[in-house]
Amino acid sequence: QWQLVESGGGLVQAGGSLRLSCAASRMIFSGYTMGWFRQAPGKEREFVSAITYGGGNTDYADTVKGRFTSSRDNAKSTVYLQMNNLKPEDTAVYYCAADRWNSGSRSRNSYQYWGQGTQVSVSS
Repeated sequence: QWQLVESGGGLVQAGGSLRLSCAASRMIFSGYTMGWFRQAPGKEREFVSAITYGGGNTDYADTVKGRFTSSRDNAKSTVYLQMNNLKPEDTAVYYCAADRWNSGSRSRNSYQYWGQGTQVSVSS
């Protein structure tokens, strides 16, 4: 049985920080690239970050580069997204996703498993 469960969302003022967590069942964590995506109201789901298994290579969307950091704890089957200097335009539902081919892709079509999402709201 596979499962991805996000947590850590909430309401924060601009300039603040949040740390999202995504706990995965072991069967969809080991060997998988773990991605973060977000979807704001009325917009398409967009890539935020990806971290590969093994080397832990990371990739970030230009809009979050330098502010967000993705990391993973393979022993805990958990991936994190540290979000600093948050802006109102970061407001969205954030989704964790897993890619069995470990491609490090930015395309949502490359991810086979998705969590239910966690809301992040940033006030100005």
